[in-house]
Amino acid sequence: MANQFVVQLKNEPGAMASLAEALAARGVDLRAIGGGSIGDSGHVIMTTADDDATKAVLDEAGYTYIEGESLVTEVDDKPGGMARLSRSLADAGVNIYGHLFLGRWGDRAMFAFVVDKPDIARPILERKG
Repeated sequence: MANQFVVQLKNEPGAMASLAEALAARGVDLRAIGGGSIGDSGHVIMTTADDDATKAVLDEAGYTYIEGESLVTEVDDKPGGMARLSRSLADAGVNIYGHLFLGRWGDRAMFAFVVDKPDIARPILERKG
């Protein structure tokens, strides 16, 4: 899977539009996207079809962002599934920068995480929450 980008945005009308337009102008296709905002700031978490072009757009426009490897995992699709997985990461000292919901299959939900310590997180996520 492509890298994941967590991009800081202002919480104001047009912030998402400006980012999406800049990516579109460079021909970058969005593959997965999520985000939110509170107060004056917000964020977008995304994967695209072209990591290098995405990084160039973000750098040229002066965005603050984190780029990291997308670590894909399955989580029990029931109450407590995400709690157990995120607690395991926290107990190992791993900070979650962002995650994207990818879909549900049967009793499993699939997510892509970007974290500060992928080498520590990878074996935890491979246990399939």
